[in-house]
Amino acid sequence: MPPVPTLPRLITRTLQPLPLGPLQLPLSLVLRSVVARHPHIFERLGEHAHKRFGLEPSDLPFSFVLAPHPETPSLVAVRSLPAGIPVRIAGPLLALLGLIDGSYDGDALFFSRDLVVEGDVEAVLALRNAIDDAGVDLVADTAALFGPLAPLSERLLAGALLRLKDVAGAAKHEGARTWN
Repeated sequence: MPPVPTLPRLITRTLQPLPLGPLQLPLSLVLRSVVARHPHIFERLGEHAHKRFGLEPSDLPFSFVLAPHPETPSLVAVRSLPAGIPVRIAGPLLALLGLIDGSYDGDALFFSRDLVVEGDVEAVLALRNAIDDAGVDLVADTAALFGPLAPLSERLLAGALLRLKDVAGAAKHEGARTWN
């Protein structure tokens, strides 16, 4: 498996001083859209539905806490994960996003050590299965927020994600030496 691209340090450093408050509304809207388009996504978690999942992009200066309660799910940006969080999933942002849309295989990421899982592994597997079974398409689900402009929004968001992948891929190879 090729190495997972990471965001350039310049992006990470640029985001470091920014407040997290403005992220809350978009995060809530995207989560609400995902749940609206896949209403039973978190019900599949069973006993794990009331656990908090720490999502820690290794190339961002902040993390996320997902509380997938079927009635009131939430996704919150935090500077660092709270102590005692039952589940921590860490890895490059694009790997974490790739787990959602299926562009990366969770097992391959785990065994290549691009993805770190700590805590309740059974809960992580339940979350992964719920996302896989729901067929979440984060770009399409986010674009749906724009109503009649969803098709245009989807193209723009897909292009932005592709550009982010290009930038991250280029950053991964910046320091690489060539044979010649």
